[in-house]
Amino acid sequence: MSASDRARPSVWSIPAEASFADALAIELVRRHAGDPLALARGRILLPNARAVRSVTEAFVRASGAGLLLPRLIPIGDSALDERVGGALDPVGATPVPPAIDPLTRHAELAVLIQAEGGRGTAESWRLAGELARTLDQLLVEEKSPADLAAQLVENGDLAAHQQRALRQLSVLLDRWPERRAALGGIELTERRNRLLEATARRWRGNPPTGFTIAAGITTAAPAVARLLATIAAMPEGAVVLPGLADAALLPDEQWEALGGERDEDGRPEPTHPQYHLKLLLGRMGIARAEVQPWPAASAASDGPERSRAAAQALTAASFSHGWRSLSPEDRRLGNVQLAILPDPAAEAQAIALKLREALETPERTAALVTPDRQLARRVGEHLKRWGIEADDSAGTPLGLTPTGTFLLALARAGAERLAPVALLSLLGHPLVRSADEDARQSWRDDVRALDLALRGPRPLAGLTGLDRFFADPDKRGAKAWERVRPAVAALDTLLGERTTLAGLATGLRELGTALCGDALWSGPAGRAAADLLAALETSAGTARLPVGQDDAVPLLRTLFDETAIRPPYGQHPRVRILGLLEARLIKTDLMVLAGLNEGSWPAPPSPDPWLPVKVRRKLGLPGPELRIGLSAHDFASLLCAPTVLLTRARRDGRSPTVSSRLLLRLEALTGGLPRDHHLEALAAALDEPLREVPAERPRPSPPVAQRPRTIRVTDLDRLKADPYSFYAKAMLGLRALDPLNAEQDAAWKGTTVHRLFELWFGEDQCAPAQLLPRARELLATDDIHPLMRALWGPRLLAAIERFAEFETANQAEGRRPSGAEVDGEALVAGVKLKGRADRIDRLADGSLAVLDFKTGKPPAKKQVEAGFALQLGLLGLIAEAGGFGDLKGAPGLYEYWSLAKEDRSDARGYVQTVGTADALLAQARADFTAAAERWLTGSSPFTAKLQPRFAKYGDYDQLMRLEEWLGRS
Repeated sequence: MSASDRARPSVWSIPAEASFADALAIELVRRHAGDPLALARGRILLPNARAVRSVTEAFVRASGAGLLLPRLIPIGDSALDERVGGALDPVGATPVPPAIDPLTRHAELAVLIQAEGGRGTAESWRLAGELARTLDQLLVEEKSPADLAAQLVENGDLAAHQQRALRQLSVLLDRWPERRAALGGIELTERRNRLLEATARRWRGNPPTGFTIAAGITTAAPAVARLLATIAAMPEGAVVLPGLADAALLPDEQWEALGGERDEDGRPEPTHPQYHLKLLLGRMGIARAEVQPWPAASAASDGPERSRAAAQALTAASFSHGWRSLSPEDRRLGNVQLAILPDPAAEAQAIALKLREALETPERTAALVTPDRQLARRVGEHLKRWGIEADDSAGTPLGLTPTGTFLLALARAGAERLAPVALLSLLGHPLVRSADEDARQSWRDDVRALDLALRGPRPLAGLTGLDRFFADPDKRGAKAWERVRPAVAALDTLLGERTTLAGLATGLRELGTALCGDALWSGPAGRAAADLLAALETSAGTARLPVGQDDAVPLLRTLFDETAIRPPYGQHPRVRILGLLEARLIKTDLMVLAGLNEGSWPAPPSPDPWLPVKVRRKLGLPGPELRIGLSAHDFASLLCAPTVLLTRARRDGRSPTVSSRLLLRLEALTGGLPRDHHLEALAAALDEPLREVPAERPRPSPPVAQRPRTIRVTDLDRLKADPYSFYAKAMLGLRALDPLNAEQDAAWKGTTVHRLFELWFGEDQCAPAQLLPRARELLATDDIHPLMRALWGPRLLAAIERFAEFETANQAEGRRPSGAEVDGEALVAGVKLKGRADRIDRLADGSLAVLDFKTGKPPAKKQVEAGFALQLGLLGLIAEAGGFGDLKGAPGLYEYWSLAKEDRSDARGYVQTVGTADALLAQARADFTAAAERWLTGSSPFTAKLQPRFAKYGDYDQLMRLEEWLGRS
């Protein structure tokens, strides 16, 4: 039969300005209104399971009453790892082998990659995902390993790393079929191709009864194109495409300039919105002129004009010169506005306000479409302030749910060998012991006790390190650790030397159940996590994939991010948050297209680590630029909704942003889109206070009777320099906590040195010959960080050696150490003065010497003259009053022993005497009495930062809101 005699193929297009799903459903209901069973006898092929849901809802809207739906068959989306609908795999047909589970394939490919390249498991898993996508693309385009092998020979001019990747890919593709055969299955994509091919062959010879429609399918895969061509030629078949530009929107010259899949067709334009549709029609063997407009395609009043303007804006660069001849009417986009916000937080707030405003109109629908998932989640959280639970089609990644965060915390605690931050994050998780409220409360008390006890430098790793840390039963948190220890003991071996991914899954399941019970596995997230761990435990490849401490958390995070949790019910019926895949078939009254920054929409092409672009082009595989064209097509379609708001942020979290090329083209065509200034101002004003009340410098003045009558010698400087800090510490009872996993800083050095001298006094009676060996013994312990041992150790030993020399000389003169870390107290000026002397010696004449050990330099003379750094003099007041027990009498000598370098000397370790004993004692008495009478027994306010020059600690700066009043008062 000649071409002229051949029946016209039944290919249709629903314009971008119409709602695809609604137009499809309305026309089919109209066509079969006379026969209630006619719809049920038909079938509609759709791109994926999400499209099935959209078309189902459209039929419900179109019917107005009950009806029997046609069979809605997803043909599967390889990008989503979706399987072909069961209707294409009928009983009685030639059986097609089952497909290998995607997780099993991923694990097996990771094993092959790890064996081939010696990479870590997390990196091997990532590369296995990329390899799986490359393999799927080869199968979709029906390319064989032989085609790839030919490229190894033809492309000898590739870069060395590209040649290595290509050779490794060839080896993997040679080994993979053998492993796949051992597993007894075929690729999911290959099975999809076989089913589509078998269906096309069966329908060509024996078309099914009832109508058959392929709707919304835009993939140009050869197997899909052949099936669509078969359907278009069937008596009751039809192919309905979304948003195909006709000659009025895209003249023939521009259509032909898009090129095709072959070089001889001209240089292709894969970033054009219509390129993928031209490629599909070309593979179907159908000309654009043969495509008919779908009958029921109602749209907004300005829809066609907007569609033409959008087509002009997104035309190929080589034809954009035609913009100069366009009339103002051809440039007009109608009801489209732009909002530009300062940052993503403000953008999310503005979008939430716009969606909330849309709901004020009864039955009005609204949708947010963005490829930026972080922005989408922010908008969803903002909507919850009004009790609106948006229907988010992408769901929430498992890793962001309570179940996912707990499992990640469990893996992190095991990977970091029970490090304090990881351990406390795990123990404090809301799911732990959540079934029993009394047990939960007791558990929380124990976790708080451990939190306080573990502040400061990290203990040794693992269970042994924590046992050693809490070895003293009187130590803070020791009893809490004794109660918690049995529940976390197994974590120490969760990631042993021979742990595999399957073994990790088993450990997570067992430990999670022990800590949380059934609460961990309840709800959609719990069930999804249980299914994922069960799959990891039973998959053949995961049992051969080793997992180390560095791999566990990133590997689990990748797995959890790929698992989306969608709540089954309870979402708002009129507000949706959609990705590009879901939005293709849907139109709403308000469409918000958000995140219009370059790098977000369209997303930049992701490089293929296995196939260079040059090789992909020669193999006939779609280039990474095709994704840009698909995004542009979606953008042009969504732009035709009745009301459209475009949004972008001027900055991301780090730097200024650049407008999306799609938005820039619209602005260039129209001369500037109208701005929604009202929304921008409202978003900025929503959280602004009605009036700003600046903070004043705090000056609390409690009654005299409530003021403390006890003070430590180390707190006098704080009281005089920053009375508010003293008030916060002594009266409010607030203490600055050391951070968890703290560095071994100057404070740690001071504590360590004091412990060294205390042990030297208590166990060696300050024998000079024992000081240096004891310091070496201290540095050899494994609780000192290696870097600290390497950098600080030699300096400490050099100073300690000099201290031993000083001690030898002192003892030769009749001076005897009499106490170390001695606590004392005395009543001075009506206030109890308490302090601890680092060491007290008895001099040859019977008087006392008070020593203070310093890791840094002692206080300067000017500081003492200003009335600060009088700690030694205050200790002298206690000694004079007999506050140190048997060590009585006024001190005759005050010394600082410093481990630092003395001025104009390279030697470390020196002794500095503080003035004359009588003068220092008199000054300490006078200054302390004045301060006590002013603030402790007097009524002066505790003014913040009274003498900032001497207020060297900022523990309470945030509490006093320092930055708000500093420089003002």
